[in-house]
Formats: sequence, C-alpha cells, structure tokens
Amino acid sequence: MTVWKTSLRNLLAHRGRMALSAVAVVLSVAFVSGTLVFTDTMNATFDKLFAATSGDVTVSPKETGEDEEVSATGRPASLPAGALAKAERAEGARSAEGVVVSMSVTVVNAGNENMGSTTGAPTIASNWTGVDRRSMEVTAGHPPRGPTEVMVDADTADKHGLKIGDELSTLAVTGDHTARISGIAAFEVTNPGAAVVYFDTATAQRVLLGDRGAYTGVVVTAEEGVTHEQLKENVVAAVGSDAYTYRTQAETADDSRQDVAEFMDVMKYAMLGFAGIALLVGVFLIVNTFSMLVAQRTREIGLMRAIGSSRRQVNRSVLTEALLLGVVGSVVGLGAGVGLAVGLMELMGAMGMNLSTSELTVKATTPVIGVALGVVVTVLAAWLPARRAGRVSPMAALRDAGTPADGRAGAVRAVLGVLLTAVGAAALYVASRAEEASAGAGMLALGVVLTLVGFIVVGPVLAGVVVRALSLVVLRLFGPVGRLAERNALRNPRRTGATGAALMIGLALVASLSVVGSSMVASATEELDKSVGADFIVGSDTGQPITPQAAEKVRTADGLADVTEYKMLDIAITTPDGTTLKGETLNAATPSYAEVLRVETTQGELADAYAKDSMSVFAGFAKKHGLRTGDTLRVDFAQGRTAELTVRAVTSDEAVIDKGAMYASIATAERYVAEKDMPLNALMFGSAVDGEEDAAYAALKKALEPYPQYTVRDQADYKQTLQDQVGQLLNMVYGLLALAIVVAVLGVVNTLALSVVERTREIGLMRAIGLSRRQLRRMIRLESVVIALFGALLGLGLGMGWGATAQQLLALEGMKVLEIPWATIGWVFAGSALVGLVAALVPAFRAGRMNVLAAIATE
Repeated sequence: MTVWKTSLRNLLAHRGRMALSAVAVVLSVAFVSGTLVFTDTMNATFDKLFAATSGDVTVSPKETGEDEEVSATGRPASLPAGALAKAERAEGARSAEGVVVSMSVTVVNAGNENMGSTTGAPTIASNWTGVDRRSMEVTAGHPPRGPTEVMVDADTADKHGLKIGDELSTLAVTGDHTARISGIAAFEVTNPGAAVVYFDTATAQRVLLGDRGAYTGVVVTAEEGVTHEQLKENVVAAVGSDAYTYRTQAETADDSRQDVAEFMDVMKYAMLGFAGIALLVGVFLIVNTFSMLVAQRTREIGLMRAIGSSRRQVNRSVLTEALLLGVVGSVVGLGAGVGLAVGLMELMGAMGMNLSTSELTVKATTPVIGVALGVVVTVLAAWLPARRAGRVSPMAALRDAGTPADGRAGAVRAVLGVLLTAVGAAALYVASRAEEASAGAGMLALGVVLTLVGFIVVGPVLAGVVVRALSLVVLRLFGPVGRLAERNALRNPRRTGATGAALMIGLALVASLSVVGSSMVASATEELDKSVGADFIVGSDTGQPITPQAAEKVRTADGLADVTEYKMLDIAITTPDGTTLKGETLNAATPSYAEVLRVETTQGELADAYAKDSMSVFAGFAKKHGLRTGDTLRVDFAQGRTAELTVRAVTSDEAVIDKGAMYASIATAERYVAEKDMPLNALMFGSAVDGEEDAAYAALKKALEPYPQYTVRDQADYKQTLQDQVGQLLNMVYGLLALAIVVAVLGVVNTLALSVVERTREIGLMRAIGLSRRQLRRMIRLESVVIALFGALLGLGLGMGWGATAQQLLALEGMKVLEIPWATIGWVFAGSALVGLVAALVPAFRAGRMNVLAAIATE
C-alpha cells in the first residue's frame, strides 16, 4: 500500500510533466479504439442495410467475369421473364418480383450537371420494388407510374436542390431517357453514398436493358413458416437452370459484406498502422520523461534506500507510476476514440455516406484492447528508467551523484547500433539489386526495420557528431548563447538521441513516401512522353464504358485525323502445353493503337498482332509457357465463342503503361463475340490534324459536353491528373503521420521542460552572473532547434535511403526514374526548425520567469 501511495504522490507532484506523456498514450489509444469503433459501426450499419435490402431468396445470372458494378457492355447480365414465372410457382413462395438494376448509367439534370456521387460511389438506376419499400420511404410525391416519371433518393435531391417536377436525363447504352421527378424517397437505413433513381418496371427494362422481357434478378418472398434454405431448394427445383445463382438472404448479405470488408480492412489496418507509429514515437517520450524524473529524484531515492527500501521496491514504485499513467491515459484515450469515431462518421457523411450515431457500436473487446495496449506500452517504456532507479546506491544518491553512468553499456550500445545499421544498409543494398520485386520486398522490409532500430540505438553517438556539425552552421552565429545551447544539447547525448529519434521516425516515413511518390510521377511522365503518341485521351474516371452515342461524338469531332478505340474482353487461354488460364484479359483495339502506344517488342512487330486471328502476348507470359511468334493459342471469349489465335508479337516486360497486356484487333474479337455482347470502348484516343491541336481539343470537349461522365485530357492534363492523384494520396498519409509528429513535438516540449527544472540552480547562477532573460530564452530555443534539426537530419537521410531503395525495386515494375523532391525535403527541414522554436516557447517562457535567488537556493 505504501508503494501505491508513494507512486500516486509522485504522479500528482509531477502532473504537469506527466500530462505531456499521457498525451502520447491518449492519442495512440484514441486512434486504436476510434478505428475499432468506427469499423465496427460501419460493419453493423452495413449488416443492417444488407439485411433490409436482400430478398428471402434471390435468383441472378451467374457472374461472367465482368465487373459486378459497371458492365463492360453497358447492359447488366440478365435473365428472361420465364425465370420469374417459374420462381412464382415454386413451393413455399408467397410472391416473386422481377428486379432491374444497373450501375452503368449517368443521371444529369436540366443543366447537364452530373447527379452522381463525387466520392466514387455508384449511380444506381432501378425499378421500384417491394424490397425497396423495406428500406426506403416515399417522403414526397409518388413512385413512377410511366415512362415520363422518375423518383430520386432524398440525399441526392438535397445535395443538388432537386424537387418534384424537375427534369432528369438518364444516359445509358440504349440512349438518353428524359423524365420528370414524380417522387422523392428517403433511406430508412444507411445511405451508402450512392445516387439512386427509380423507374417503373417497363421503363427500367427498356432504358437499362433494352429488353422488355428481361430482369437482372428475381426476388422471391417465402410464405410464413418456410425457411429461406427450404425456399431456396424449392426455387432451384422450380427454375431448374444452372445458368443462375441462387442465394438466401443471409448469403446475399454475406456476399455484399465481403465486398465492403475488403475496403474496410484496408482502412482499418492502415489507421492501426499509423496508430502504431504514434505509439512507437510515444515510447521515446515516456522513456525520456521517466528517465529525467528519476534523475531529478536521485536524493529522494537515496533516502528511500537508506531507510530500508529495497531495489525491487524502488523499481516497483516507478513502474506503479507508469501503470497509473497508462490507466489514466488509456481511459481518456478510449473516450477520445469514441469522439474520433463520431468525427470519422461525420466525415463520411460529408462525403455522401450518411452514418447515424445511433448505430455507434462499441464492442466489449474495444476498451479491453485500448486499455491493455496503453498500459502495457507505458509500463514497458518505463521499465528501463525503473531499472536504473533501482540500481542507485544510497550513498551515491545522498551525495547527489545521480543515476549511475555505465560507460561500458554505452560502448556496447554504440557497437550494437553501428552493427544493426550496417546490416540494415546491407539489406537495403541487396534489395536494390534484386532481380524480382517480390524477392527484394522482404529485404527492403528487413533493411527498413534494422536501419531504424540501428539509428535509434546509435542515436546518442550520432547526437555528439551531428549536433556539433549543426552547431557550426546554426548556433555559432549566436555567439556565447549559441555555445551554451550546444553544450546543453550535448550534455546528455542519450536524452538528445531519444528526443531526436521520436521526430526522426515520422520524418523518415514522410521523406521515403515523398521520394516514392515523386518517382512515380516522374516515371509515368517520362513514359507518357516516350510511349503515348495520341494527342487526346477520352475516358471516365469512374470506370464507365463509353456509350455508343458518346463514341460517335468523338469519331465525328472536328480537327481529328484519327480516332483509336480500345476495349477489354474477359478470356480464358489454353497454351500449346495444355495449360488453361482463366480470368485473363484481352485488350482489343483498332490497328492504330500500335502507334498510339509505342510498346517495344522482343519478338515480332506489334502492328502484326492486329491482323486477322492474331494477337500478342507479353514476354513473361511467353517465357513461362515457352511461346514464340507463330504459336497458336486457344482463346475462349467469356461472352462468345472459341478462337484459335496466332501469336504475332511478344511485348517487352519493360513497359509501364499496359504492362502485361495482350493485344488483338477489335475486328478479330468481333468474329467471335456477338454485337450485343461486345464490350463498349473503355477508352478512346484522338490524334489531331497537324497544327490544329488546340482547335481539336476544344471541339472534342464541346462534343462531349452532353456526357459529363467522360473527361477529355491532352497529355499535359493526364500528367497533372497523375500528379494530383499521387499528391492526394500522399497528403492523406502525411495527415496521418502528423499524429506521430505531434507526439514527437510533445516529446521535445517535455524534454526541455524537465531539463529546465533539472537545471534550475544552474539557470539561477547564470542569471546572477549577467545572463539576461532574453538570452536565457534564446538559449533554450536554440537548444530546441538543434535537437529538432538533429532528428530531422537523421529522419530525412534515412527516409531518402528507404525511398531510393523502394524506387529501385519499383524500377523492375517500370518505375525507372528516381526523383528526389528536394523542395519538399527542404521545406520539411526548415519546418523542423520551426517545430523546435514552437516546442521551446513554453519551457523558455517559464525559465525566463524564474526568481534568481529562489533558483540559486534550489537543491
């Protein structure tokens, strides 16, 4: 009980300094628990949505290999009306209803504004059915009753200011269909962010499928007392076709859940990864805090030992303080985590996915994981300082000799750090020389871990060297005050090394990702300049195929000398050795594509692959299956017949754009795939008449104005798009890494604050012999700046090494240009100096307010 009282007293006595350490625990636990609460809430919400929108038994066409959301043909796979009639007669079926749903549409208002989501969620067009009535409520007007009426969801209506009577046009493969809004329906469950429009069944069949007698699915409702599993068996027996897929409500919900789970898992583990980084940085803050507190309580510890306290009791006292700190920080972190989850839900709402806080889900395991994580990490971080405290001898402590220095341990640490760094650097070198990216990835990961740990371990040694070098450039300009700041930073290299290491981790990740991102953009830009011969690229950012109407607009646009069409077909290939490979893709294009994309070949000429019944394969495929030009492959088109195609060219694996693609002409594909099953153009390319590039660009944009789902880009636009996409991804990552950097800044603040307390008497003496308040504050600010620059220098150097190695691996996949973003690196380094200044504001202000006589009298 005495240990608990002593620990609690010490914790409260240093509550201000402990609070900064607690912030590291709070932030890390908040991120972990917030992530778990958010993902659990999302899962529970989607479970409710899928349960509400799934029929008792659903009959749908078997998957044909094409994208489930957007059909390559513009028409979703369908089944005939006869399937509905048979399902209605199934034993145990109370009712059956035909469903028509398509996500291969675009909906625009009278001003030609796209009503779809801007966050990537699809636009869904459907007939209004009984299943929809279970999840939506008509809040205004009435459901559509004929071809001139359409109903829209309330969220889309609110977002775009739509009201009853407004005109909407649905752009589909069958043509453009215009109708007026007859009703508005609100989701009674979570809106997944999609824009939804409803037609009557006959209109949906005509507009979405071009077939009045077809459905995309049949929903069967069971009679009372009939289980879903029994009804499924009866429906299978009644419909009797293996061309369809039969699912119960639970199975449909499970399939939908798996699609969402992939996205959720990526988000979940990414956020937990950043939480782990913040926690690792927080460890340095906690270690430093307890190390300095132990050093400041040396005499107190000596007195405890002198009156009979054992090493174990002293050790236990420090660990108990850490335990209390961990518990308090974790509990606060749990509350903050729930707040973070609510904030994420609000963010998703702003993006169009409306999540209700009434669905907030906190599983019993979440607080257990959060508290356990915070407590365990805090206690482990305090273990080394506690061990040092236990080793203080009573006589040394009473003489105020401080905690024992172990020169031998320091030497061992230095040797171990250098060894780890050297082995890590060797692993990075091996990774950069790997012949296959998959083989080098493991060495890269090993190298990153070892060099990071090595730099952390050898940090005190590096602090002595790097701080002196930085002082020559930065601190010596400030005369004696600068020299004092240098000596303070060097006084305890272990402390400086640990403080700088916390900042080093976050900046190393920032630097490495910046190098990789810049190299990706530079490589893609170089490849575009080298390989792409077209002036313009037309396509959809959401993956929508180009409808025949829009394609005709491109073909007839003024100023174009040539238009190239590009389709993607699902195929299975059987090689001469009898191996059958399913799930392959054949890129069918017009012959001019050989000029649009200049791909090097290792055998034959790519232009020959566009001849009748010909194709190309890529070098890796050819090598694996022993293929050469002249060999014949059996190609089974997923929605067509079987062809015997001759290999006329083998493309190089060095390509970046369309890497690993196999080509044939559209004319060859049309010989084996019926017109109604032929995929629409995925992309179209235009080449302008010489000297009329600007006029052709303007004409092409004007021609496609009625189709806002498609974008016209010249090569400059395309390069800017690549840069923006990479930039958005990096900004998101930098935002998450900012959490680790914030914790590192708190570490600098804490170190300086405790250092000021530790040097109270020294500061009083310096003031007594003439050091002004201004000079004192400047000394502390300069000390902070040099520590921050030390961490930044190590982090940026380490990160650029990681990034350059990663680029060498990615060069095997075609990313051949190494681009160091010197401007970004420079701004980060300068920003680190600013971080140091900001971190020193409070400690410097408190030091300047010290009473000189009281400070001198301090023991």
